[in-house]
Amino acid sequence: MNIWAWRTSDGQPHLGISETADATKVLDVTQVEPTLVTLDDVWVRWKSVAAIYEAFSHWLSLPEPRVRLERVALTIPVRLSECWAAGVTYVQSRDARVEETQAAQQFYQDVYTAIRPELFFKAPGSRVVGPGDVMGLRRDAQWHVPEPELTVILAPGGEIFGYTAGNDLSSRDIEGVNPLYLPQAKIFHASASIGPSIALAPTVDPHALTIELRIRRNIHEVFAGSISTTEMRRSVRDLVGYLRREWPITGWTALMTGTSLVPPTSFHLQEADQIEICITDIGTLVNTVRRIGPDWVDVPEYGD
Repeated sequence: MNIWAWRTSDGQPHLGISETADATKVLDVTQVEPTLVTLDDVWVRWKSVAAIYEAFSHWLSLPEPRVRLERVALTIPVRLSECWAAGVTYVQSRDARVEETQAAQQFYQDVYTAIRPELFFKAPGSRVVGPGDVMGLRRDAQWHVPEPELTVILAPGGEIFGYTAGNDLSSRDIEGVNPLYLPQAKIFHASASIGPSIALAPTVDPHALTIELRIRRNIHEVFAGSISTTEMRRSVRDLVGYLRREWPITGWTALMTGTSLVPPTSFHLQEADQIEICITDIGTLVNTVRRIGPDWVDVPEYGD
């Protein structure tokens, strides 16, 4: 079961549900119940994943008309409080981090096998973008790569609500100089994206999904790859458990679970590149990229 959000031609927000990740057969929840416009509205009414699943299952059994979402403006499926991420959860990620790092390669070797995972803050919710939005490229870095990741959505209180696709856009040249530069390599304007739908937790096995990455440049495909979440060394519940240690989940929170799809060291994202991340049972998240500039909201010129 999947949850979608979009805006109609007159700019009105809507919430919808579907039995699968098929965006051509979506029940418009807002049309059925006008008070339910966002996931916040849904959570206020039912306050648990089990109750929401039961209510939505009933609605999907009704002979209500379905809508097609191909020609509407999909929006981020949930307004987040914050976004976190995990690193070095796949062996390919470990090897890539070792290769790019000019010092302290042993750090990444050790964290891959350690009991405690690598977790880091990625973005406040207001800086996370959704389907069709533009993601930012740092002006002081040249080696940017997308990192396609299964992303856990935690409800207020910390319950695993569901799963979506995430893009943990990163500056590998900054991180490669020194691991202590990780925050600058990871945290910058519009460096995180999620969507297009949220698959409810009871309907998905997070460790049996396929993640595909395609990058297009001037309509030509310049990179493609796929992996399975069966290769993830750590379980989703383990990662969530460490995040919740001494950190109460007070609002909708995303946790990106790490990547295994790493473009070769010769690959650098360029402005206007289109990134497509497709995950089984969730759908395809599409974003383009461009340099962060003074025309972006609240982004001053250097030295201001």
